Amino acid sequence: MNLLKSTAGLLLILATICVFSCKMTPKKFTDETPTRGTIKIAVDESYQLMAEAELSTFQSIYKDAKVTPIYLSGDSVMKLLLADSINVIISSTKLTDNEVAYLKGKAINARTTKIAYDALAFIVNKSNPDSLIRYNTIKDIFAGKTSKWDQINPKSKLGDISVVFDNPGSNNVKTIMNKFGITGALPGNCYSANKNAEVVSFVEKNPGAMGIISVNWISDPSDSISHSFLTKIKVVSITSEFDSEGSDFYSPHPAYIANQMYPFTREVYTINRETFSGLGTGLTSFIAGDSGQRIILRMGMLPA
Repeated sequence: MNLLKSTAGLLLILATICVFSCKMTPKKFTDETPTRGTIKIAVDESYQLMAEAELSTFQSIYKDAKVTPIYLSGDSVMKLLLADSINVIISSTKLTDNEVAYLKGKAINARTTKIAYDALAFIVNKSNPDSLIRYNTIKDIFAGKTSKWDQINPKSKLGDISVVFDNPGSNNVKTIMNKFGITGALPGNCYSANKNAEVVSFVEKNPGAMGIISVNWISDPSDSISHSFLTKIKVVSITSEFDSEGSDFYSPHPAYIANQMYPFTREVYTINRETFSGLGTGLTSFIAGDSGQRIILRMGMLPA
């Protein structure tokens, strides 16, 4: 009889603890899954508008997902990944063989996913009549052979060509240097701002300027920033590198990225060093999936 009473008392105590524990349990789980959790990601600043559009849609679908982006230069984004400060990045550069080996030495198998084909857009001032430029002329500008607008158009009164990039650690700079095999310094008429938006502002205010930015900054008319930029500058059309002296000029449009007639294109990736299928994995799957690829196309880039 005493045993029964003791057992009944123990069960009552356990039931009471269970009731209070259930009341104290948070309604939302705190563990991370591909569609739930809180993370930070690092994004090459060239892809800020694209990332904002992707994250807005992703988080509207998955209410328990909280992704905070950090927008930095391409160099800085990669450094954060390698330093274990961030698990997911969006960049136009892959890991080098040495970087892959470094991560594997730490038992980390980083996964690279191609999410888009991007183009570098060359932009000039609204007053500049020369928005059709040959590929070889662009090449000569970065070789230091062409430095004045009247070398492109003898009637031009604009003077020196001032080339402006987003920042010194930019993948935009690397893309140009790799394209033309430049191993030393760029010509003295090449300058750096801090961000893509500052490139647009510089070109808007300086008639002789030529800016270089990612095409996603000027391709979505429904985006207020992109629309504003398009009203301030002209986008340059360029001949194909395979027919530089031809009569056909191509803008950085997805169709000309796809057929490779526009000469300044590159791939865009997510790189994920998560050691499990976390929120970064879910975000990557979303961007690479149908809905995410539709956003890529809307941003003026070619889906992967």
